[in-house]
Amino acid sequence: MPPLRVALIGCGKVAGIHAAALKTIPEAEFVAACDVSPDRAGAFAEKYGVRPFTDLGSMLRDARPDAVIIGTPHPLHAEAAIRAAEAGAHVLVEKPLAASLADCDAMLAAARQSGVTLGTISQRRFYEPVQRMKRAIDAGKIGAPALGVFIQYSWRDAAYYLSDPWRGKWDTEGGGVLVNQSPHQLDILLWLMGPAAEVTGYWANLNHPTVEVDDTAVASIRFRNGGVGSVITSLAQKPGIYTKVHIHGTSGASVGVETDRGATFIAGVSAIAEPPLTDLWTVPGEEGLLTAFRAEDRERFASVNATVHYHALQIRDFVLAVREGRPPLVTGEAGRAVVELFSAIYQSSRERRAVTLPVPIEGAR
Repeated sequence: MPPLRVALIGCGKVAGIHAAALKTIPEAEFVAACDVSPDRAGAFAEKYGVRPFTDLGSMLRDARPDAVIIGTPHPLHAEAAIRAAEAGAHVLVEKPLAASLADCDAMLAAARQSGVTLGTISQRRFYEPVQRMKRAIDAGKIGAPALGVFIQYSWRDAAYYLSDPWRGKWDTEGGGVLVNQSPHQLDILLWLMGPAAEVTGYWANLNHPTVEVDDTAVASIRFRNGGVGSVITSLAQKPGIYTKVHIHGTSGASVGVETDRGATFIAGVSAIAEPPLTDLWTVPGEEGLLTAFRAEDRERFASVNATVHYHALQIRDFVLAVREGRPPLVTGEAGRAVVELFSAIYQSSRERRAVTLPVPIEGAR
């Protein structure tokens, strides 16, 4: 079977990670890159040996990609995804799937109508400690998941928001810490706890006066399975401290991951400097494994380029899903669930009330 022809839409900072990941996947052939800036598209394409385009329609017609990866600013995801799907290309979208539920639904509808696969980047699902948690929960080792906690204490400085003109604005970024830095862990929380049923939340901008969007948000969640959860996510800690997801079960046992130490990495700017680690493990009879798990995590981290490796794992899963006619690990529907959750937090904060899911499409910040 020939490799899947893959093109990138958007040649900004995260595109370099996708391009490097594609070069490691034998089942994929990186063929083209598209960006509205001719200089950026040309330089990027020359670096990776692919065809440059500045017009999406021309790229879809002339390069004939089987799949595209979208890395444009969040509010632009939907238009590119819909056009690619209508051209018959499978679509993998950088997180978040979109900046609004209406855009998510339009993307999902286009994918269904065209019979193509739609997925969302959430590479931290592929971290070994996260996979370890999932296996333990699926095996019933903590009973039913009853309490899910996501805590992020991170940092972004003024230079970060100035690095791209779309950052820090509602219209061009779609939101702040909830939309940009939190989707990975919100996805893990929903993957391990199940769908959310009700949300109460607040957002604030604590110490970034030059930007419009949230740098901090908190929320309480009731899940459909009867469990509850909490979210504290912030870019207001200088320096960054850590980011964690912990799941506590009805048996009293708990499992957890520290996905990031310090401030979360910035795609195309910094690298992942610290390994993701199993930081909590009280499964009966397995309490003593925590030290071994952490040693395994550190050893694995030392053997890979973590900044690219986990993207490569997810992109390869998506490519194989297309070839095998199965859903990818992170589907478009999973991406929509994250957008629905942060939309509910914004709506709850705005209206000062609990929000029941599903969120009406008009629900926003």
